[in-house]
Amino acid sequence: MKNLQQYLRRFPEYTRSLILTCIYGSGAGLASVAFLLAMNWLFSVTFMALARQSTLRFLAGSFVVLALSSLVVGYLLNTFSKEAAGSGIPQLKKAFWKDLGYVPWRAVWVKFVAGIVSIGGGASLGREGPSVHVSGGVASTLAGLLGEVKQNRRNAAAVGAAAGLAAAFNTPLAATTFVLEEIIGDLNSRFLGSVILSAVIGAFVTFALIGKHPAFLIPVVDSASWPMYVVVPVVAVLAALVGMAFQIATVRLRGRVKKVSKIPGWAQPAVGGLTTWVLGCAVFVFTGKLGVFGLGYGDLSDALHNTIGWKIAGILIIAKLIATIACYGWGGCGGIFSPTLFLGGMCGIFVAGIAGHWVPLAADDHVILAAVGMSACFGAVVRAPLTALLIVFEMTHQFSVVPGLMLGTLISQTVARLFGKHNFYDAMLLQDGHELTHIKPPRDLESWQKLPVSVIANFKPVVVRDLSEPALKKTLDDHPYLRFPVETDGHVAGMLTRPEIQSALTQHRPPAMEKAVTCRRTQIVRDVADKFIETPAGIIVVTDDERGPVVGLLTLHDLLRAQAAMSE
Repeated sequence: MKNLQQYLRRFPEYTRSLILTCIYGSGAGLASVAFLLAMNWLFSVTFMALARQSTLRFLAGSFVVLALSSLVVGYLLNTFSKEAAGSGIPQLKKAFWKDLGYVPWRAVWVKFVAGIVSIGGGASLGREGPSVHVSGGVASTLAGLLGEVKQNRRNAAAVGAAAGLAAAFNTPLAATTFVLEEIIGDLNSRFLGSVILSAVIGAFVTFALIGKHPAFLIPVVDSASWPMYVVVPVVAVLAALVGMAFQIATVRLRGRVKKVSKIPGWAQPAVGGLTTWVLGCAVFVFTGKLGVFGLGYGDLSDALHNTIGWKIAGILIIAKLIATIACYGWGGCGGIFSPTLFLGGMCGIFVAGIAGHWVPLAADDHVILAAVGMSACFGAVVRAPLTALLIVFEMTHQFSVVPGLMLGTLISQTVARLFGKHNFYDAMLLQDGHELTHIKPPRDLESWQKLPVSVIANFKPVVVRDLSEPALKKTLDDHPYLRFPVETDGHVAGMLTRPEIQSALTQHRPPAMEKAVTCRRTQIVRDVADKFIETPAGIIVVTDDERGPVVGLLTLHDLLRAQAAMSE
């Protein structure tokens, strides 16, 4: 590896960046394909094989598979890395903005193994989020092996995420827009070229190893009828509402589980697994459909071929929605792409079936309405309209669905914004106590040194104003931070560390505070840089005057993030 590092240093910067992008994209694409193949294999030898057996064997076998897989996932997450729970995209987004692209290797391999066991074992979750997290983590790790420091891996994380999503869905355009819209948050980012190249590499890796790999099999759609466009808004609104119901219910359940659940962490995913088993078996017994288990792509493909009636589609919407809320809310390992696409597609089939009694709809119209529902539900939850449109278009390869997708996406975004400004991923981060600050400072050193503290500081600090034991315990439970500023009678009193609070709670004594170093928000970076030497915590409390209340925090990490952004 050292020889490779030395070899790469011989190239000019542009050429070296191109080579590294190819390395990161290839490694990320391989990881994503390996995840896909392993997960599909596990699902095929369990649920698909059991579905060909008698009903009694299916019920017993599926219970054993879901129970064991859920317990294994709970053990992996709680023993090795709790960060590997959930989708993985919020964690990668946090790593990009707060940790400058550094993704711990432990979270990567736990996500890889737990994701395969969870989704392949029947949990009602998706594979795309874990694929993005694993791929971004693999690229970040490769960057470290090739000599990049932890503070300079943003490019690797973004490149890996794009390659991983492109490989998972075989959708390079949607992978590009998703990384730019959701993770980077800037369609004009300097990472644009690298992200596009890595997405293409990810798609090539998939094509080389497993062929064209369409996510869904869809019949050729020749044209759409004009009456169908009357139904498109209804599908878009219903799909968006289902998506919002999923987001709100999942966030609430997850918050309740984190705060008041008495079930040990290692057993919590089993609650979601048991819920999925009950609902999935009920649907399978009465309809013969496996869509509640795992990805549900088999049933979604059937729906796109008009072989699922609207009544069955309605049953699948309810069962899949509840199962996915339970799996994610109870700490399972998996994403939300597949469930939201499934729910949206079934919404399209459901509405088309009912509307067909009054509006003349052809078979092609049913397919287009299902595609509109997929885009609308996914787009409402993720709030990435370009990705929502492109991901369905690239999966179907049908130009005739584009007008409907555009109209449906526009309506779904409008509906989603009525329910709040945060998408699903940001809601997860906020629930975990993380506030992402996108810093875009000046690009020259002199202007950077004259930058006021108010531009880069965090003005949503968690401040301890109540030193009672219940209040301190709640602060630790609600927020993951290591240090907290203390304010008494409207003045800065000091700093409390997490270990000191824990020790004080155990010994039932008042916690001992460290001295707080302060600065004013109007001061410039050059004037406050030396203050970091005075504080072992690496945190400066921002006030409006020396004796005033806490208004913000400035950390060394804030300076590093801002300096890193200067080169973007």
